[in-house]
Amino acid sequence: MVAGEASGDLLASHLMTALKAKLPDTVFYGIGGPKMQAQGFDSWWPMEKLSVMGYWDALKHYREIAGIRRQLKKRLLDLRPDIFIGVDAPDFNLGLETDLKAAGLPTIHYVSPSIWAWRGGRIKKIGRAVNRVLALFPMEPALYEKENIPVTYVGHPLADIIPLETKMLLVREKLFMPRDIPVFALLPGSRKGELEAMAETFVQTAKIIRERLLPNAQFVVPLTTRETRLQFEMAIYTQDAGDIPFRLLFGHAQDALGAADVSLVASGTATLEAALIKRPMVITYKIAKLSYWIMKRMAYQPFVGLPNILAGRSVVPEILQDQATPENLAEALVNLYEDKANAEKVAETFTEIHLQLRQNTAEKAANAVIECLN
Repeated sequence: MVAGEASGDLLASHLMTALKAKLPDTVFYGIGGPKMQAQGFDSWWPMEKLSVMGYWDALKHYREIAGIRRQLKKRLLDLRPDIFIGVDAPDFNLGLETDLKAAGLPTIHYVSPSIWAWRGGRIKKIGRAVNRVLALFPMEPALYEKENIPVTYVGHPLADIIPLETKMLLVREKLFMPRDIPVFALLPGSRKGELEAMAETFVQTAKIIRERLLPNAQFVVPLTTRETRLQFEMAIYTQDAGDIPFRLLFGHAQDALGAADVSLVASGTATLEAALIKRPMVITYKIAKLSYWIMKRMAYQPFVGLPNILAGRSVVPEILQDQATPENLAEALVNLYEDKANAEKVAETFTEIHLQLRQNTAEKAANAVIECLN
């Protein structure tokens, strides 16, 4: 198995649990993160080596990543595992899967690349690379069936894990937070590159909310690693925001989102997590200008956030790139906080999405893997 970032690590760890229940003697190895390793995964390289953001970041690390893929392919061809599962990370995994499949190893790609959003021509490459795709979203299987590529819709594991209702006051009690004040969750990303791009903007946004708009507001910030926590703490220091009430958590993103009235979320899987908690959010993102220019011209969707894409319309605001100033973000967040009627409509839409994605994902994915093994 190969996973390249925190969301893939989560998906893979749940799949490993389901597979071990059916095939107790299974051995797992490749590249994975802490959740996979907690399930007994043998990671030959740190998963962070594959976590790059956009074209420019990928170019900077190209030689190192290409070297890892070359060595990994050689080891896998020598060991000849029963099956290879690439978990997301398509730019790394699809080329590897193509070579392994050509050498007679069965390959599965878990998480369809976003061919419905941009670079739809990749579907031919995917067909050459894999024996089966495990798709998380309901609009994906028809695209593969049209090209005669085996596909299984498995839903999204977060929809299985997160309850249909998250009670805000209970979560605040758990975090020892006041019941009756404005609380904003800030999710600036799980990768170092995302924090480099977003941390100062998130801190400045909180300062504006606290100093100009809602003087009793508090902010809860879940961070996935020591490195990203240090980056956010450094942004607090450089922006002279030591007196702003930030509550930094190690992980616990669902608690942060559940305690919040409104969230500011860097685009990615975290936006889906926020949607499943059913709170209003502002989706934001900043990447290198060249990467943004290329992606903007190759996109098919008018949205970048999964909640809006899955709803097929604008449910929550997206404030991206040059528009993502602290002033704009702060104003949008406070507007959402004050609009209680809108919050109810958002929760209704997100409940529909939750029910659609709740498919007992790990079990379905494990059955599809075993079908390929057989």
